[in-house]
Amino acid sequence: MAQTTTLVPTMAVGLDIDAIRADFPILQRRIHDQPLVFLDSGASSQKPRQVIEALDRYYETTNANVHRGAYTLSEEATAQYEGARARVASFINACCPKEVIWTRNATEAINLVAYSWGRANLHRGDHILLTPMEHHSNIVPWQMLAGQMGLELDFMPIAPDGTLVLDNLDRLLTPRTRLFAFTAMSNVLGTINPVKELTAAAHRVGALALVDGAQYVPHAPIDVQALDIDFLAFSGHKMLGPTGIGVLWGKREILNSMPPFMGGGDMIREVHLRHSTWNELPWKFEAGTQAIAQAIGLAAAVDYLENVGMAAIHRYESQLTGYAMERLSEVEGLRMLGPSADKRGGLVAFTLGDIHPHDIAAMLDTMGIAVRAGHHCAQPIHEHFGIPASARASFYLYNTPAEVDALVAGLHKVVEMFAF
Repeated sequence: MAQTTTLVPTMAVGLDIDAIRADFPILQRRIHDQPLVFLDSGASSQKPRQVIEALDRYYETTNANVHRGAYTLSEEATAQYEGARARVASFINACCPKEVIWTRNATEAINLVAYSWGRANLHRGDHILLTPMEHHSNIVPWQMLAGQMGLELDFMPIAPDGTLVLDNLDRLLTPRTRLFAFTAMSNVLGTINPVKELTAAAHRVGALALVDGAQYVPHAPIDVQALDIDFLAFSGHKMLGPTGIGVLWGKREILNSMPPFMGGGDMIREVHLRHSTWNELPWKFEAGTQAIAQAIGLAAAVDYLENVGMAAIHRYESQLTGYAMERLSEVEGLRMLGPSADKRGGLVAFTLGDIHPHDIAAMLDTMGIAVRAGHHCAQPIHEHFGIPASARASFYLYNTPAEVDALVAGLHKVVEMFAF
């Protein structure tokens, strides 16, 4: 425990963790008569009171459809909905709010690019480069498109420590490469990839760069203009926001050139019996009634994150992850996946001897500790390391060193119970 007492003051610089935790009602819960230790924010984060109140306030005072009503409630709802778009655009430093497309989640955002940009711009024999550490949402859409259009998929090699091997990047990217789609941060390994370097390499051969930011955007500052990426996908529910809302950001000139993803109301300019014309950005990609309350809730989440400070959150999580890796190394038979703490974000996936990850998670749950178990929608990277599944602890701004200690103590009990 001496390590904890020396580390806490350093980690708490710039963040009032007690005040932050007080903003999250669910953290007061007890599970199996134990204090909740929530270590699964990589799957979905908890929500602060400010986001919950924003959702309640919308439904209690402003509930109406947007863009379609010449009455007060609709005008107020439209202002808040479009204001949320502008808020998110500022958060990622987009050129303008019209570059922000609302989707249900990061998965839908990537599918939008695959089916709109991909079908309009790719041809048989074209090449798409991916990495083996991608979430299924950044593999399966490209597999489907490749099968339908005769495209070729290729994958970057991975080093034993879980980082990408960059030595042969210029050989993998060829004049036939039209898209390089990669994660900013692996949801299994925690690896933070060099986004700007990978994007520049793609642009050298005339390819576009699509970044899956679902694990990265909630935890660190991001500037889409400075990175010069072409597409960014992320989800609201991983960054303190509601479920059912995600974002596709794209460069305006690329989005303008893409056909609509779905047809219906609100994405049209004119509809006649035999033909239709499309609305302008961003609405041509937002058919039907959108997740209005969720967008407003996401804006409240962005406000919360920026009030705390994204750079401060990133520093805190980096230190917490380093501490977690030190403590986890004490557990007999535990193998951590991925690189050192300085090359990863706030999560640690691991195996524990021959104990199945589901058994690990179930036993930890009896102690009030919530971790993820399975392949985390990333089977290829598990296959790469020769394991069927892993357990994963993922951290956020409301987690503490004491919760890491609780996890380690719980894992020691798991080892004792299985006595391997």
